[in-house]
This record gives sequence, C-alpha cells and structure tokens, in this order.
Amino acid sequence: MKGTVLFVILFACFQAFCQNAQTERQLIENTIELYFDGWATGDTAKLGKAMHASCFLKNYREGKFTSFSKSQYLALFKPHERPKNLRTNIVALDITNNMGSAKVEIINERETFTDYFNVMKTVEGWVIADKVSTRTPHKTTGILPQKETVLDGLKRPWSMAFLSEDEVLISEKEGDLIKYNFPKKERISIKGFPTDLEDSLDGFGDNTGKFEVLIDPDFKSNKYIYLSYAAKAATGRTTKIVRAVLEHESLQQIKVLFVAEPFTDQRVHYGAGMLFGVDGKLYFTIGERIFTEKDEPDIPIAQNVEDKRGKIYRINPDGTIPKDNPDFGNKAIPGLYATGIRAAQGLTRDLHTGKIWFSEHGTHQGDEINLLKAGANYGWPMKTTGKYRYAEFTPKEISGNSYTEPVWSWLQTVAPTGLHVYWGTEFAAWNRNLLVGGLSRGSVWRLVIEGETIKSAEELFSDDRLRIRKVIQSPMGKLYLLSDEVNGKLIRVKNTGS
Repeated sequence: MKGTVLFVILFACFQAFCQNAQTERQLIENTIELYFDGWATGDTAKLGKAMHASCFLKNYREGKFTSFSKSQYLALFKPHERPKNLRTNIVALDITNNMGSAKVEIINERETFTDYFNVMKTVEGWVIADKVSTRTPHKTTGILPQKETVLDGLKRPWSMAFLSEDEVLISEKEGDLIKYNFPKKERISIKGFPTDLEDSLDGFGDNTGKFEVLIDPDFKSNKYIYLSYAAKAATGRTTKIVRAVLEHESLQQIKVLFVAEPFTDQRVHYGAGMLFGVDGKLYFTIGERIFTEKDEPDIPIAQNVEDKRGKIYRINPDGTIPKDNPDFGNKAIPGLYATGIRAAQGLTRDLHTGKIWFSEHGTHQGDEINLLKAGANYGWPMKTTGKYRYAEFTPKEISGNSYTEPVWSWLQTVAPTGLHVYWGTEFAAWNRNLLVGGLSRGSVWRLVIEGETIKSAEELFSDDRLRIRKVIQSPMGKLYLLSDEVNGKLIRVKNTGS
C-alpha cells in the first residue's frame, strides 16, 4: 500500500514537472525576449544577462560591417522608455544539439528590420554567442499569393487565436471551441463552454452561435482567454463576453464581463469582435440587434447612450471600467467608448502605430472601414453610405450630434468581417496594408493605408472565391484565413512569387 501511494505521488510530481518544464525552443525564445527587453529600454543588466562574455555584435549598414564586443555594445546604452509601437517577432528558429540560430523581425512605426542570432547552451542556460543586425529595410519582391488548405471539416469557423506557432484555438460558430496542433495534426475539443450558449438554427445558418476567441497578452502566466457568444435566456438571446482560465483542455473559473441586454428574439447583428489595445484594455463590439430600421425606437438604438446595443466598449481585462474612458454622461452605459454602430464584427490593431481599425456591415451597400477614436459617433442610422433596408425610414435629426465619416466604404456589398494589418517579409509589398475578409461573393481585400486614409483597394483571389470570416497572422508571421462554410477551412496563404 505504501509503495502504491509513493508511486502515485512520484507520478504526480513527474506530471507536474513535465507540464512546467520549458522546451529548448522556449528557453531560447526567453533569452531573445530578454535581450530585446533590454535593448528597447536601455537596461544593460538584461542585455548583459542575455549575452555570453565572448559575444560579438555586428551592424551591417551601407555595405559595411561595424563590430562591437559585449562591453563596447553595452556602453552604447542608457535607460529610456520603451517605444510605444515597437514589436519583435521570432520568424525562424533552428536548434542542433547545444547550438541554435534565430531570425527576428523588428517592426517600428516606419520600417521592418531583421536581426540574426547565434545562440549556445552553457551551464547557465541559453545565451547569445553573436548577432548581426541588417539595419536595412526589407526590399519588395514579387508577390503571387496562393491558398493552401491546412485543416477542413470546421463548422462555420468564426475566429482563431494562436497559443504558439504550433497551436491555435479556433471557435466554430456552429460547432466547438477547438485546439489544433499543426505538427501533430491533432484536433481537440475544449470542454466547459458556458451552458447558456444559443446555437444557430439548424439548416438556417443565422448569426447565432460562438464568436470571438482571444487570448490574454499575459496568457503564458495567467492562462486567461476571452470568449464572445450568443447567450440565451427566457426572453431571448444577446451577446455575452466572458473570461475563462484554459487548463487541461477545459474552460475553468468563467467570469462574465459584459451582457448586452436586453435579450430579444432577434438572431442578427451580435457584433462580438474583441481585441486588446496597446494600452492593455479589452475592446469589443456590440451590434444593434435589429434586422430592419422599421423597428428603430424614437431615439435610435445605436444613438442612445443608455442602450447597450450598437456600441464599441473599452474595459479592463477583469471587467472594471478604465478611468480614462470618454465621458458620455451620467446615464451612459459603463465602459462605452464609441457609438453609432450597426453591425461591427472585425477589430484589428496596427502593430506599427497602435491604431485600431474596425469593419462594419451596411444594409444595401454601406459596408465600411473605420478608425476607432475615443468618443466618436459613427453615425448609424442617422447617416449611411448605402441604403436603408426599410426604404421609408427617415431618421429624425438629433440636436448637437456630430458624426465621424468612414475612412473607406465600398460601392458594392462586401459584408466585411475579420480584418488584419499585415506585417512581415513574406509579402513585403503588403507591409502595413489592411487585409479584410468578406462574406458577400466570398472575397479578400487588400487596402493600402497612408496615415489615417485608405488610398486604394484590391480584391484578391477573385478567381477562387470563398466566404472569408477571419484574416490573421501566426506569431512568426504566417498568413492564414478562415472560410465561413459548413465545411469550413483553415487556409495558409503563401507567396509563390519570386
């Protein structure tokens, strides 16, 4: 009996060790992250810890190399604030025994650069042996995008969030929340989804079901993920935002952050897009939840600050309200950030500038791309670039209101959904372009951004149309799409050009 108990204890300890032990890849990533933390803030203690004593660093500029020893390099730094819109991404990593190499992209407001690292494993762990910095912006190469199906059999997938380069969470609007492992080609259904989920009507394919899945910026330490979905009650259904701990392929410690009352019998325009801003706040969209303007009250839903519907919100990750949110008055819904929203689903943040862009569905045309600004009123239903579903609808003027014009609108119906500001080198000419998925006719659009304006639009894959629900990049910059189909697909987009 004692032997059995001892075995159980040892086995439990072994399992805990395996779960907590980091892979060699993760240890190298930690070292490189430590280096860039020091580099970005002038913290020579972090820089010094990441580098071996014999480390040499080289900068390549205008055809010449400049070399620095470790001590010479550290002498160049002084403490300073971290640039707000700086991002680094490990785009390639190779390990052979006790040696490794890594390629890292450094993205700032203006350009993208590449650093190359050699690392070695010592008794103190992985350290940087040498580094070469190009300090030369990437050159544009030929682009020929080609789609490759990575996973199919998804039930109208809505959203995805990468846990690592090898694992991703995918929410199926009419199915499960799943975790997919790329190397193993393994698909696991996550247990414990909230029981008040309202499913889509069988065979009808309405807007109802599971929506966004989003991981916390500190997911590695807190295991938090965020979910939006259609929740049901005796009086109908509405959009709900929750936070949960993802542990052992199960949702635990579920906390409700927002419920977009009232519950109604409508099954449309839930909104439900979610995003973390550069400020660490959670932004999310709530649609106005009616099908036709005929059902608008005297003060339209999206214009009424006392009505939760038709808005964009900004809250803290625990559901509390930031003190620096815009002031809409004492009676306004807590967390309110912007008004005048009809049916916005897609939210994305430009990694170069920190600005947030969102897509919005019109009725007959009127599909828009907007730049999110605190306190803005985006006009619905007072203004639209399209036509009303209820042709006789004429909104009454609201005294004192001013409206923010869309940055872009289409002349045709696109039904824009998940969108993404591209970064990286595989499609270098697309860097800082906005990629937008569309449901109508099945499309992917590339919009060229200059400052806060959109200068041009190109439709991609016009000869191979699929309803696209989401556009996203992996941690190492690979470009993916989700197709909105009964047999939905996770699609990798590769550049097969020169």
